Amino acid sequence: MRNDRSRWRRFRRHRAAMIGLAILILMIVAAVAAPFIAPFDPEAQDLALGPIHPEADHLMGTDHEGRDMFSRTLHGARISFLVGIVATLVAVVIGVGWGATAGWVGGRTDQMMMRIVDLLYGLPYMFFVIILMVWFGRSLVNVFIGLGAVSWLTMSRIVRSQVLAIRQQDFVLAARVAGVAPWRIVTRHIVPNALGPIVVYATLTVPRVMLEEAFLSFLGLGVQPPAASWGSLIADGASLFREYPWLLGFPGICLTLTLLALNFVGDGLRDAFDPRAEARS
Repeated sequence: MRNDRSRWRRFRRHRAAMIGLAILILMIVAAVAAPFIAPFDPEAQDLALGPIHPEADHLMGTDHEGRDMFSRTLHGARISFLVGIVATLVAVVIGVGWGATAGWVGGRTDQMMMRIVDLLYGLPYMFFVIILMVWFGRSLVNVFIGLGAVSWLTMSRIVRSQVLAIRQQDFVLAARVAGVAPWRIVTRHIVPNALGPIVVYATLTVPRVMLEEAFLSFLGLGVQPPAASWGSLIADGASLFREYPWLLGFPGICLTLTLLALNFVGDGLRDAFDPRAEARS
């Protein structure tokens, strides 16, 4: 409990992290409340209306199909956050499982598993995501799996290093002497004590995944219509930027602010969980 309070104090002293947290909370609340605060159906078309500049009735203007950009940006936030969070969870599950197994088993198994990680690091991972999307189809589930499946490598290294350090501590040795099953030791004792670095890296993975989804949307491989994410809205607006800059501008600003906020929060968490800071306090 004392450590938790110390970490929170260190996090609060990180001004950029607190600003990022405030922005992130605002974005998440807007995304969750989108069905209630969006003034129009995000998919409702009015071809006669066409693209209009931001005005009182349409705060962010409308697109070339007459759809309200404010409503589409709010609903796009839901998809963008969903992609970022779910794909990161996929990466965490794979990375924690791989790294914990390598660190606990050790020996040649550890060496082989980490050589595989080193090999995968040298490959163009986005190429494999593109192949996956083309081969298995363009769907939101495949976006989750594809981006998550290429984002676990650093997580596995972090978890492995934590397991190697924790496995020699007295409470783990006592559990082994008591005959506790290895899988229970890892899941009940080791992984919970490595949560700090896991949470920090997961927080920093979310913005990267959201940015990668935007890149896939530019290639037409991201979120597919009628659903829309910030990335797909930016991709749609890019070709019309000169004539209708608000189509790219508003979702681009929202995505940029969210990415900065997540990175600030991640930096704050990293400082809060820094063992050197804990030792000083």
